[in-house]
Amino acid sequence: MTTGLTPSPEDFRAETAAAAPANAAPAPLFTDPVFDGPTDPTVVHDPATGLWHLYYTQRRANQPDAGVAWVHGTEIGRATSPDGREWTYTGTVAGLGAAPGDTWWAPEILRHGDQWHMYVTYLEGVREDWSGPAEIRHYTSGDLDAWTYRSTLAVDSERAIDATVHRLPNGKRRMWFKDERRESRIYAADSEDLFAWTPAGPAVTDQAQEGPTVFALGGVYWMVTDGWAGLLVHRSTDLEHWHRQPVPLLAGPGRRAFDEALGHHAMALTQGPDEAFLYYFTHPGGGRRSTVQVARLHVREGWLRCDRDEHFDYRPDPARTDALRGGAA
Repeated sequence: MTTGLTPSPEDFRAETAAAAPANAAPAPLFTDPVFDGPTDPTVVHDPATGLWHLYYTQRRANQPDAGVAWVHGTEIGRATSPDGREWTYTGTVAGLGAAPGDTWWAPEILRHGDQWHMYVTYLEGVREDWSGPAEIRHYTSGDLDAWTYRSTLAVDSERAIDATVHRLPNGKRRMWFKDERRESRIYAADSEDLFAWTPAGPAVTDQAQEGPTVFALGGVYWMVTDGWAGLLVHRSTDLEHWHRQPVPLLAGPGRRAFDEALGHHAMALTQGPDEAFLYYFTHPGGGRRSTVQVARLHVREGWLRCDRDEHFDYRPDPARTDALRGGAA
């Protein structure tokens, strides 16, 4: 237990443990022990080991860098868990190449057959502003440990970031990403084999946004993006035409530990056809520091709902997890 002016996550967990049900989601779910700045979380299950894996952008939140340099020079952090609740930090992803001090953001990780695919944003060096080129790089792995570079995606933009991938009804895969060259709108690319990608044009262009995650829930498809004033929600029946939900998610403060700020850049892990877990990050206190949180998603009256204060039964189940994320569903 800490005794300083700023309580630790352990302090908050101890104070709220008595009030929350035994299987309620831990809050926060994860904090980075090195730089105190985990963002852009992705969670998958490894059927070979039975472990859950959390990958994230390891922002250097506790470094006194000028401008937004602390958001650059970042690596991809890793943690594992036997149950998705208690996480052990395991360092950073090795073997991505490029030079030390380069920038890696927003890992998207999925499984196809016995192979894992990572689509990750790469920027050269460290920058004090948000300018300059960015690209999405593709890596594969057989064990979620050793990664092999495959290609830099040709998606018709020199400023493409934040990839997410989902199956189309015709069996192809579609990737959605933020195109900073085109006013930070969401664009798409298609692939037959997860290796060669062809630009598919604009997808969601109603406003600037980033960090898309796409998933099926309640019989329809959803895209959740970070609109910097809560998480924007778009609904689709075919993954081609998207309709905006009028009410964003996580736009109001939460009451759980370190969850009092806006939710940012989320990833949805479906648990069967009617429930999903939403992993997101917050900036508690409004500073650089960030934490990873999890909340429950469900569909009610045709809208995607998320009550970040709900003490829900949180125990991710591989049998209910989409095969895309290493599950059996």
